[in-house]
Amino acid sequence: MIRNLVKRTLRLYFRDGASVFFSLLAVLIIMGLYVLFLGDVILSDMKDMPGARFLMDSWVMSGLLCVASITTTMGAFGIMVEDRAKNILKDFFASPIKRSALVGGYLGGTFLIGMVMSLLTFLCAELYIVAYGGEWVSWAALIKVLGIMVLSVISSSSIVFFMVSFFNSLNAFGTASSLLGTLIGFLTGIYIPIGNLPAGVQTVVKCFPVSHSGALFRQVLMASPLEQTFAGVPAAQVNSYKVAAGVVYRFGDQLTGPLFSISVLIVTTIVFFALATLNLSRKMK
Repeated sequence: MIRNLVKRTLRLYFRDGASVFFSLLAVLIIMGLYVLFLGDVILSDMKDMPGARFLMDSWVMSGLLCVASITTTMGAFGIMVEDRAKNILKDFFASPIKRSALVGGYLGGTFLIGMVMSLLTFLCAELYIVAYGGEWVSWAALIKVLGIMVLSVISSSSIVFFMVSFFNSLNAFGTASSLLGTLIGFLTGIYIPIGNLPAGVQTVVKCFPVSHSGALFRQVLMASPLEQTFAGVPAAQVNSYKVAAGVVYRFGDQLTGPLFSISVLIVTTIVFFALATLNLSRKMK
């Protein structure tokens, strides 16, 4: 039964071309801004450094991957909101389908949609990096990226699942989607490197769970260009750049590592799925 419900979610999502486009709109906007002028502005301060273009392309493409994980899952959960707004859920409740299977169908379909769209974003990002003189990601790094992608999509799905559990109308969902698409570039430190933001905004970015997906992607995809660009540079200077670029985050005197960011994403997944389940259970009574 869950399998059929997952297929239904996939079919409804990919059948609606507008939904697919708007779920990727934030990714397209960030990419467009970077190509048109943000890239030149950022690179102007690094033009004399070796491999600077490879480094900055890897930086922005890492950010795109974490953005895609949340905007595409938001678009996929729109199907659940639409079913609720059109009272289709009442038809499901009147049928022999278990409510747990119904929720599983939405979650399973959303996860697959998030993975497919994230993989597509990653492929486009790699093509762009290589086209401008960068290198293909290594097989070892590719495995890490796929693992981070799975965790990122699951974590983002839990956050969005909790958000949409409050929506009963398509208008409210559309407003929330637009707001998320507008703010996501700032909340993940993509439009402006976190080191250039005010201290209060930096704190918000560091506490936003999706930002830790971005940090993990950067740690993998920027490893090779960092070695090229900062070859022979003291470790302290390299760490300062990593903090400013959001490759790692600083809390007090401590720098975060991959285990910290992974833990944040796992805890986020558990907490928000639990909250969403409680909210939906209350509404279904």
